[in-house]
Amino acid sequence: MIPALVALLALNSVNAVGPVSLGSDLSVLTHNDLYGNNSTRTGSVIVLDTWQSSAHAQQVCQGLGESLWTPKTADYLDYLPYLGKEGLYWASNGSCVNVSSPSLDVVSNCPAGSRPALCTNSAPIDNSTYYDNSTQYQVTVNSGNTSFTGYRDRRNFVFRGIKYAQPFERWTYSQVSNATGEISALRYGSQCVQAGQVGSEDCLFLNVWSPFLPVQGNETATQYLKPVMFWVHGGAFTGGTGADPTYQGGSLTSRGDVVVVTINYRLTTLGFLALEDGVTNGNYGLADQITALKWVHENIKAFGGDPNRITIFGQSAGAGSVRALLGSPPAEGLFAAVIMESNLAGLAYATTYSDYYTIAQEVKVAANPILNATNCTDVQCLRKVNPYLLANLTDVARYVVQDGTYIVTERLNVEGGGPAAKVPVMTGFMRDDGASFISYPKAGVNVSSLLNPAGFQGHLPDPIYPLYPQPAGTNMSQMVYNTSAAIATDTEFRCLDEATAYSAILNNVWPKAYVFTFNRTYGGYDPNPPVCSAPIEPGYPYGNPEAEYYKCHSGELTYVFGGLGYQGLHDRDGLDIPMSQFTLDFWTAFARTYDPNPSAAFLTARHFTNTSREIQLSGSTWDPISVSTSSTFHSLSLRVFQWPSYEAPFDIFSSAERCDAFGFTIDYYQKNSTAV
Repeated sequence: MIPALVALLALNSVNAVGPVSLGSDLSVLTHNDLYGNNSTRTGSVIVLDTWQSSAHAQQVCQGLGESLWTPKTADYLDYLPYLGKEGLYWASNGSCVNVSSPSLDVVSNCPAGSRPALCTNSAPIDNSTYYDNSTQYQVTVNSGNTSFTGYRDRRNFVFRGIKYAQPFERWTYSQVSNATGEISALRYGSQCVQAGQVGSEDCLFLNVWSPFLPVQGNETATQYLKPVMFWVHGGAFTGGTGADPTYQGGSLTSRGDVVVVTINYRLTTLGFLALEDGVTNGNYGLADQITALKWVHENIKAFGGDPNRITIFGQSAGAGSVRALLGSPPAEGLFAAVIMESNLAGLAYATTYSDYYTIAQEVKVAANPILNATNCTDVQCLRKVNPYLLANLTDVARYVVQDGTYIVTERLNVEGGGPAAKVPVMTGFMRDDGASFISYPKAGVNVSSLLNPAGFQGHLPDPIYPLYPQPAGTNMSQMVYNTSAAIATDTEFRCLDEATAYSAILNNVWPKAYVFTFNRTYGGYDPNPPVCSAPIEPGYPYGNPEAEYYKCHSGELTYVFGGLGYQGLHDRDGLDIPMSQFTLDFWTAFARTYDPNPSAAFLTARHFTNTSREIQLSGSTWDPISVSTSSTFHSLSLRVFQWPSYEAPFDIFSSAERCDAFGFTIDYYQKNSTAV
């Protein structure tokens, strides 16, 4: 027995156990069907991947506060042969389980020798209101001269509130943390300062969920390092946190066999102020994201992640961040693929998320009003201002700017010739993304009078009809909202997101791009409730998702993160959780292989029959777009996420003529090239 384990057992303590002290790689293996506490599949094992004797395996299990597993039917063990981990595993009472056998054949008196082992896992399941990080479930990993103590639940290992940056002065750029020693990662760190008197300036924390913890320095374990999904939250660059329950990463990790990292980054004026002083150049929040990526590169192996397979994904302002990182020189080489969900681009509110102000423009729009409101003339004065006052001013800095270091072009260069990461991309939007960014019309309001105050003045086509359906019917307010939401969706999301993918593929900027839309959503950002909710009807007390409703901004997030069971939400018609299963399976397949279509072998090994069935129902794979330099475009199609999903032309929900009418043609970036 290794000395560290002797000491632990002698003290009858399981505090600070981990791969190093136990002398074994650790994996949590279960079948996460996303039903949460309502699931009938609650079994879970801790796999000791390191080969050892039966006696030593029992001692390692005891070091975890567990025992060797009693053989029983467990379909999740089929995944071990898929990973190339076949053969006999130690179980209880000197027996072995043949995980290569479909019936999990048991050898009662297993021959002496060394082999991997299976421990019980009695830890409870985390949910949005409860988790148990008490001593008996704590686990420690070592990275360099630093140890991080998190905990395990029924499905994975969790490390919350890790500080990834060194202490910093307000409006200086963050640097990767150089902390050493023992660090507690048992609780979330503070969110960053934002409106509402919440958060702290000491907020640069990240969180890690992982299904696998390797022994440090064990070269045989490196082949089993997991892809990393690095989440950048949205919130208009003024709000949000990586600790939001919606972004809990445990379902992605346990079902998708990936490591998930969520981060905080500085927000609002504290994260994006730029002044014309040659020093305060803005983009501090964007720089924080890069600092977090660097921390992940330096440390994620200890948490079971592969630093060479990082997929950044984000939604709304998070997608805007991903788009900015694609063209940011300091981010070069820090990620291998990206997913952008509902990136804003085009007119009105969307403009500045994809077309970046110069510092002079940002000063005029935001910095000067901030200086006036605080009676300041320089950054030294602003550093003395209460952070909550800054976050609650009428005008705040929330813009990515051309600072000359982090952002060096006025927009992402998808025409070739500028900085742009050549990585696989998934990008898409909600069917009615723009519905969340307009107000619901009062009686007597028409489309023009509704949209013009929202930034569309001078941009609406004349006539609007017949490009868009003319308001008609008994409920004129709803009809006006229908037309206005379609215009806002096209001009703030769909047209330029499609044009971005088109030009990036045409110019070989991205090796491949997959485009999607969601025609089934769960909730979302709804400033005009209940328009984004499925209507309540007889037999559907929580809403009928097959009826018509607006598929709003953020409506995919619960599906992507597998959060219905975690958050205790209702499956409205029995298909919401299957919908979440296949959505999550597509997202994690992209992180594993850079192809969103899950392999049949993977789905079979994990017994993910609902996703297999959905793929059969859809009758097609999700293909990347294909663009020819000739007049024939081979495949401009997107995946429509609903039940079942299907492949459709770009124009499935609205026509190219609509985009053309606003000047947002499919070759918009070709015609408005910034390449040099």
